[in-house]
Amino acid sequence: MNNEITNILIVGVGGQGTLLTSRIVAQIAVDMGYDVKISEVHGMAQRGGSVVTQVRYGPKVYSPIISKGDADILLAFEKVEAARWLDYLKPDGLAVINDQRIDPLPVLSGKVAYPTDIAERIAQVIPRTIVINATDVAANCGDSRAANVVMVGLLTRAMQLPEDEGRIAVERTVPARALDTNLKAYAEGRKLMEESCMTGI
Repeated sequence: MNNEITNILIVGVGGQGTLLTSRIVAQIAVDMGYDVKISEVHGMAQRGGSVVTQVRYGPKVYSPIISKGDADILLAFEKVEAARWLDYLKPDGLAVINDQRIDPLPVLSGKVAYPTDIAERIAQVIPRTIVINATDVAANCGDSRAANVVMVGLLTRAMQLPEDEGRIAVERTVPARALDTNLKAYAEGRKLMEESCMTGI
């Protein structure tokens, strides 16, 4: 068992499955015998606001809060949210970003323009950045809403966690009606990471 604490920051917009993802990740860590703490921050989700969860695990974890600059992993389901929370990630951390655009209210109202080249600019700052179109991958599995589980699959492979640990956590966490699709999404995420040139955390 690793003696260090792992800090994972999961960010997205309301309805993207941010909270479910944190529970899957936490279940994996619990099943591996770690102490786990979760903190959930709900923004104005119904208006496209941020939803942020923090997962910390290790032999003993005393606080659920990740300080700025201490996150080992940033798992972002939307590009602007990745940029918004980037200062929480370590310079040598891993950023996994879903290449999806969801316009916030200021953009919808025409007050500001949606930033361009967000993922590319993040990659310039964080060398270990992976950008995938998890939404399309999930749609091919049967439901675009399973994009979060695609990213969980990719993340578990990037962290070199056993495939079975993640699959079992998905089975324990995802509602039965959506399980088949989400298991496919998890497997596709693992496959995407295996095809990538970047491995390990």
